[in-house]
Amino acid sequence: MFNPTNHEFEKFENKVWLSSPTMHGSELEYMTDAYQTNWMSTVGANINEIERLTCEKIGCKYAVALSAGTAALHMAVKLAGVKPSQKILSSDMTFDATINPVVYEGGEPVFIDTEYDTWNMDPVALKKAFELYPDAKVVVVAHLYGTPGKIDEIKKICDLHGATIIEDAAESFGATYKGKQTGAFGNYNAISFNGNKIITGSAGGMFLTDSLEDANKIRKWSTQSRENAPWYQHEELGYNYRMSNVIAGVVRGQLPYLDEHIAQKKAIYERYKEGLKDLPVSMNPFDAEKSVPNYWLSCMIINPEAMCKQVRGEQEVLYTPEAGKSCPTEILDAIASINAEGRPIWKPMHMQPIYRMNGFVTREGDGRAKTNAYISGGLVGADGNPLDVGMDIFHRGLCLPSDNKMTAEQQDRIIEVIRACFE
Repeated sequence: MFNPTNHEFEKFENKVWLSSPTMHGSELEYMTDAYQTNWMSTVGANINEIERLTCEKIGCKYAVALSAGTAALHMAVKLAGVKPSQKILSSDMTFDATINPVVYEGGEPVFIDTEYDTWNMDPVALKKAFELYPDAKVVVVAHLYGTPGKIDEIKKICDLHGATIIEDAAESFGATYKGKQTGAFGNYNAISFNGNKIITGSAGGMFLTDSLEDANKIRKWSTQSRENAPWYQHEELGYNYRMSNVIAGVVRGQLPYLDEHIAQKKAIYERYKEGLKDLPVSMNPFDAEKSVPNYWLSCMIINPEAMCKQVRGEQEVLYTPEAGKSCPTEILDAIASINAEGRPIWKPMHMQPIYRMNGFVTREGDGRAKTNAYISGGLVGADGNPLDVGMDIFHRGLCLPSDNKMTAEQQDRIIEVIRACFE
């Protein structure tokens, strides 16, 4: 139980962020070059180079630099031919940028529950979803916090049902599954260069494909669908989604440091794992035999028996402090008291007011139809295990400060604060 009056934890003079941009200097050089050569718009050497370098890293044939990862996902959804009212099977525990592009095209997301092994889409629940929604032909899969999901199992199920995979690798650039980069498994794939990602452009994203035809469609659609004519000719709906050469300069300066950033993030994860090892908590998991995360965010989950009472409304939260126990809210408040930033786990999409009427499938079947009692924030099956895994992880989990500029001494102080919450 954390009581600030009982501890003397010095506040950080400068805030320790969850995950902020780490600049190296060459970013400014490439941006300055765009300025000095007057290539400030959506064409230029920086764009060409980051598309080439990203293809080289991911192992795909074509990359199209866009204004955001969300734009890349929207273009993927459009390429997949999503139509109004079409059921689209989607990851549940993710940021809503994974889901919103489906709705842009009129699709109706059906959320697939999470599994505990990687905190990603549960293949068992996905298999059940195809039984409930046999006409579904598109699956949107996200890799949470830089950890690859069970992509082989998911792909096998999708192939069996002739379903297209849209891979949202926005958070997992540089992570691998069986030696292959995430962002190379789907029919259409997207990564993000948002300001808090492991490689940033302050904004921006990338559409990835092995199809030249698809890449050319995206290039056209993302530049307002201008036809190859001597005037502005438009025959289909277009979008202003191309990345600027200035933003691309930031990304270009960042890309050589991807492996260094991953190593720094891994060191943070390992320090948390060691520093918290004797507490009733565990770190966000991954399958070490099949995957290598990029460790973008270090997260932890509290054991059910070590949870104090915590209740969350739509925008408020209450908890009851209890000796020897804690909860995400108490820990986040304690971290904030020393000027460090943590965050709750992504609230699952099926719990969001905007999507509360959408379908939700657990490995037991239709999650919306369950009437079992709640335990640790999750519906409980006959075996006593939560049916609603995503809700359970959201209830017990939190994201820890994971900035790769955080010093070991700063992280040690954060670990001390976390430990004090369980006193």
